[in-house]
Amino acid sequence: MRRPAQGQTGLILSSLLTGLRPSRPGGLPERPVALVAGGSRGLGLLVARELAERGCRVAICGRDRATLTIAQELLADDGPRRTSGRLRRRRCAIRSSTWVEAVEQDLGPVDVAIHVAGVIQVGPVEAMTHEHFGEAIGTMLWGPVNLALAVLPGMRQRRRGRIGVVSSIAGRVAVPHLVPYTAAKFGAAGFTDALRTELAGTGITATTVTPGLMRTGSHLRAEFTGDVPAEYAWFSSGMVPLVSIDAGRAAARITDGVLRGDATVVLTPLAQVAIRANGLAPGLTSLVARQAARLLPAAPSGLDETVDGTVARTRLDSRLVDTLTTLADRAARRTNELAR
Repeated sequence: MRRPAQGQTGLILSSLLTGLRPSRPGGLPERPVALVAGGSRGLGLLVARELAERGCRVAICGRDRATLTIAQELLADDGPRRTSGRLRRRRCAIRSSTWVEAVEQDLGPVDVAIHVAGVIQVGPVEAMTHEHFGEAIGTMLWGPVNLALAVLPGMRQRRRGRIGVVSSIAGRVAVPHLVPYTAAKFGAAGFTDALRTELAGTGITATTVTPGLMRTGSHLRAEFTGDVPAEYAWFSSGMVPLVSIDAGRAAARITDGVLRGDATVVLTPLAQVAIRANGLAPGLTSLVARQAARLLPAAPSGLDETVDGTVARTRLDSRLVDTLTTLADRAARRTNELAR
């Protein structure tokens, strides 16, 4: 693989891709233009691939030029199923909507917009800073808001469109030691739910996606604070079969649900159970969460740092945890999560 060229800090990768499935989603043109915010790695990269398989012309956005260059190569390496297309370089910030204008100039009006970009900060709330909250809310709440506001005027004019926002089970049920993430994801879920009600009868749909645990390699990209090795141990140990879902399966279900215009897409049986339990017995789920929080590591005094998962794993140095994350590690290599 060639080394990415240095230069601008972000880019839009626009791929005109030949789909395997010629049938188009109801209410959309023959080759809809689809964009994926956060599509350079992880779940977003897999969603972009799924959209391409369904005949969409796809644009992905990310913050890092090198990561996007590798993503282009991964999509091009998919073989004869897809044809890599033009490459446009733009500064891209998920919190801004200016990149949408560049996509529309390049590919045409946007028919499908999916926000997948996310950050995860793991640790006790006393170890979190305003910067942690600002990054989480800016990326995972303002990001979907900016994306929706950018594409909605054109979609309203054409009276068709699909909007999808990837929230989380942590956007329906509060999760301890993920407070910035939970706050942002609750906001994203509420925004998308409210948007859906206002778009009724317009031909435009808004789908709230609620994943449970997925094996995307996010344990290596997450940021850890507090007792870093202990926080990494509990967080990454959830990336095992039966508890978590394969990222490829998740991406396929998300893409199908958004293109159909489903109101919600909930992934994993555990997520379904948690949502229903919280709706029927919120006091009980709160009690369970409080008891779980007591088992999580306390913040050590006099330590103020945030490190990513690759550093946290080295500090933990646990053969057991490394074994438990074997499948998640493989997913990280497949989905560009190891690129820096």
